[in-house]
Amino acid sequence: MPTNYGFASPAPVLPSSSSPIPNSSFLSPLHWPSSATVLHTRCHFVYLLKSSPLSRPRPVTFSVLPSSSLSKTSSAQRRRPISPPDVRAKSFADTVSAGSLAFFHELGFSDRESALLFEQNPKLKVAPLDLLRARVASLRSVGIDGLDLSYLIAKSPLILTADEVDSLLCFIRDELDGKIHSVQLKRLLLSIDTFFLESFEQKVNLLFQYGIPKEKVVYILNNVNITKAVCLKPSREIKRLIDFLGDYGGVNLIMKRPVFLNYDLDEQLVSRVEFLLQLSGGDRDMTGSVFRKLPAILRYSVEHMEGHVEFLRSFAGLSDSEIFRIILVYPNMISASKDRKLQPRIEFLKQCGLGPSEIFKFLIISPLYLGLSYEGNLIHKLGLLVKIGYRFRTKELTVAMGAVTRTSCQNLQKVVGLFLDYGFSCSDIHAMSKKHPQVLQYNPISLEEKVEYLTEEMGRGLEELLSFPAFLGYRLDSRIKHRYQAKKEIRGEKMSLNKLLSVSAERFSEATQRTDGCSTCLD
Repeated sequence: MPTNYGFASPAPVLPSSSSPIPNSSFLSPLHWPSSATVLHTRCHFVYLLKSSPLSRPRPVTFSVLPSSSLSKTSSAQRRRPISPPDVRAKSFADTVSAGSLAFFHELGFSDRESALLFEQNPKLKVAPLDLLRARVASLRSVGIDGLDLSYLIAKSPLILTADEVDSLLCFIRDELDGKIHSVQLKRLLLSIDTFFLESFEQKVNLLFQYGIPKEKVVYILNNVNITKAVCLKPSREIKRLIDFLGDYGGVNLIMKRPVFLNYDLDEQLVSRVEFLLQLSGGDRDMTGSVFRKLPAILRYSVEHMEGHVEFLRSFAGLSDSEIFRIILVYPNMISASKDRKLQPRIEFLKQCGLGPSEIFKFLIISPLYLGLSYEGNLIHKLGLLVKIGYRFRTKELTVAMGAVTRTSCQNLQKVVGLFLDYGFSCSDIHAMSKKHPQVLQYNPISLEEKVEYLTEEMGRGLEELLSFPAFLGYRLDSRIKHRYQAKKEIRGEKMSLNKLLSVSAERFSEATQRTDGCSTCLD
């Protein structure tokens, strides 16, 4: 047998043809060796061990790979002892005066927290202690104190040294009497670079130049986003915005609705105002009335408002002037969903037989109908109206529905229950509400007082309410009692309720000045 001293494997020995070879499987993909092969290989391996004995193993020296993190660390660094937790605090205390450290301790900061403040604002290391104390006193003078003060300093330590902050605080304290809400100031100081605070005084003085009194300026600043509306907006843009709104109320509009200063003139106000102005037919006064009622209407894009207007044109058959009048009485119509609210409610009115003109009249009288929830409000009122005698999908049902949109479901149930307690039937309630639909929306306590006065003081029967249910709509003290006492001696106690209450105040006054011929005056 030849000797092989190398490391190459010996040539494979083929199995004997007489040895059975099992089929290949997942666990044994190679051919199964025969017993002769195994014996031959073992003998060859023993021979190699005897002829080439292995040397004794030597200690292995491990080398550090260049990519290893250990190669980047010097031996001195690897031998450096771990510092105790308070080493950083001690080194900070050595570099800062005891007075400064005590000052931050007074504000509730630990040594570690104070060190972080000095890292964020290195000027604190050289700032005089008197300056820091004066700045904190200024912050407290405008209402920022306690935890709010500590939180503000922790988030923005620059406020202790920035000159712009000092100018801002002095102006607010001296010129605005320190009446700006601390929440507003805190939000401002946390959200803006101190560079933009420098022009704050100039922009507020611009409001004074337009004739806005101090108390209104304070009100404006407390109800706008100061960062967006004042600090980040150039003075010329503020002036342009006020001048643009001059035709719609100008300064008076801003004093009532300061939120207008939050809007961008070119990107938001101009196109949206012009859209509503065109819808009104060019009536600037009425357009300004819409803005005063709902300034938030200008948050909606022109595309959004166009979608609502086009829906009312095509589906309800309304004209632009009619649509604007609805917006004038109920600007929140623009915020109602077309699919979930406008479409099903207009569809119901059409199913009840209302045409475009009748739909317009209904929405002018009862615009809240467009914004009420169906599941939480309308369905309960419809059910109660049907129970007292109204037929579903009829015009008279829409009249009653329009009246009860201005009251809650609970109030409506109490009113119906009160009438039932007095002995009225559902048909009686139905008849009274047909004559005077508002009777279903009155306050039940007020109704009870008027019914008691009618029956006890005036000596009338409840049946008179069936013929004149509007009696329940007049004020008890200033109208019912006053007129009844004035005419009690002249006409007696049995005069008509309709004639007693429905005549105008002027005609009633003329009639009461004459003691004779009074019956002809009121007939």
